[in-house]
Amino acid sequence: MRWTGSARVLAQWLVLGAVVGVVCGVASAGFLWLLEEATRLRERNDGWVYALPLAGWVLGAVYAKWGGPVKGGNNLVLDTVHTGDAQVPLRMAPMVLVGTVLTHLFGGSAGREGTAVQMGGSLADWVAHRFRAGPDLRRELLAAGIAGGFGSVFGTPVAGAVFGLEVVVVGRLGYEALLPALVASVVGDLVTRGLGIHHTAYPVPGALPLTMPVLGKWLVFAVGVAVVAVVFVEGMHRWKALLERRVPWLPLRMAMGGTAVVLLWLWVGTDAYLGLGVPGILRAFQDPALPVSAFAWKLVFTVVTLGAGFLGGEVTPLFFIGASLGNVMARGLGLPVDLGAAVGMAALFAAAANTPLALSIMAVELVGAGVLPHVMIVATVAYLLTGHRGIYPSQRIGRGKHGWPLLGRWVPLREMEEARETPGPRGPVRPENQGSG
Repeated sequence: MRWTGSARVLAQWLVLGAVVGVVCGVASAGFLWLLEEATRLRERNDGWVYALPLAGWVLGAVYAKWGGPVKGGNNLVLDTVHTGDAQVPLRMAPMVLVGTVLTHLFGGSAGREGTAVQMGGSLADWVAHRFRAGPDLRRELLAAGIAGGFGSVFGTPVAGAVFGLEVVVVGRLGYEALLPALVASVVGDLVTRGLGIHHTAYPVPGALPLTMPVLGKWLVFAVGVAVVAVVFVEGMHRWKALLERRVPWLPLRMAMGGTAVVLLWLWVGTDAYLGLGVPGILRAFQDPALPVSAFAWKLVFTVVTLGAGFLGGEVTPLFFIGASLGNVMARGLGLPVDLGAAVGMAALFAAAANTPLALSIMAVELVGAGVLPHVMIVATVAYLLTGHRGIYPSQRIGRGKHGWPLLGRWVPLREMEEARETPGPRGPVRPENQGSG
């Protein structure tokens, strides 16, 4: 009977989603504990920052020898969702975990979402192969792995589930993976918290009624967010491409990047832009005298670190950049500083990652419902203004953000210009043309 088949599929999603959630939650808990310990050690021993070039050389040598199949990072996971290629290597999880912890131990400016997504993707694909999942179920479990990693590492299970669906294809939510993604994200978050991990508590901004003058200010705010998002994305990609072209050998490239970070650190004379930068994010919510240049310095530190090949993610640095930018723009526009920091924090990553819905939900989970509708307005407008670019070049897109016709296939962002010149047959993008659901 039809209901029997539906019940079987539902049970399969619940069980496998929960399994993915458990492994993601355990991995995130261990990762966050190690990250906290590494940050404490580095803060107690400022001189360790001088060893960042050496750490880069060692990490680069390890990755050059054994990391070939996994150095695609988040883009490898996204490509696998679409193409159904060989299994995401299980060794990706421990390699990115250790590499990210060492990056933070010696002061590299990086985040943690990239590591969580890569660990979640590799562990979910391992589960899929262990249970002999078919192609469609495997893609759904990979989306669940992304969701489980993201939701558990930030303590935002609903945003994690939506992120796992929204990040795969720009402008499309893959509802076929909604249940396993939600289960994996919720279970992962519960496991991580159950293992004693406490997430950062952000200040809750006061409510601000949405009026026409306030709406106008938010539109100006969104333009500023979009400009900084474009600078970050283009700066990251171009710096990385330049280094890869001029310095092909990864160990030397990472050592040079580490040296650049050390020189920047000595130049600015503060530790504020090293590591995750969580104290800087919290300061942006409260300090009406925050330096105007804070967001720019964190942007430069992060682009130099990640563009050179160091491991980590972009989310937490983008939170720092966005919160600091929001603080500055809120002061100039006459908006509450704490609300400006909250909106900027979420909207900048939303624009850079093409995930406005997930990050609007994330803002609510982090700072409360009072941030709505402001964050949704800014995130959506900034997402549209950034154009067809993003921090994940392997994201697919089938239709332009601004309404130009559908392409004949889902195209990676990295190929967008070529695709627009030779778009192929017009008409709906069909799953059979994509290799993904």
